[in-house]
Amino acid sequence: MEAGSKAKKGAGGRKGGGPKKKSVSKSLKAGLQFPVGRIARYLKKGRYAQRLGTGAPVYLAAVLEYLAAEVLELAGNAARDNKKNRIIPRHLLLAVRNDEELGKLMAGVTIASGGVLPNIHQVLLPKKSDRVKEPKSPAKA
Repeated sequence: MEAGSKAKKGAGGRKGGGPKKKSVSKSLKAGLQFPVGRIARYLKKGRYAQRLGTGAPVYLAAVLEYLAAEVLELAGNAARDNKKNRIIPRHLLLAVRNDEELGKLMAGVTIASGGVLPNIHQVLLPKKSDRVKEPKSPAKA
């Protein structure tokens, strides 16, 4: 073997140590904001299964990103309804509890500093009289 044909140390398999290509993340390849590589690492470290397919972390990242976007959009709407620019835990709670599917998903979840949905039981409201009230002045009748 000649010294010239041998790849340089740390060249990563490139002959002659040519220009290094820009690395492309798995998230960028999948077109996601959530970190696919980190989720893959967590799935491996968690030992949920002996082996892990390459598509599993991508799918999980996509699902988590969708859920986060959905909650943030609804919470942003709740913040705007309350004339606020910043989302606070109260807005998150209102967003989740007012949405049927998210409410079902997060039924057993407590959001700290979220409060409760505004609700007054019908029994506690003042009673409405059955008969129609007569007008006070006979001139208008």
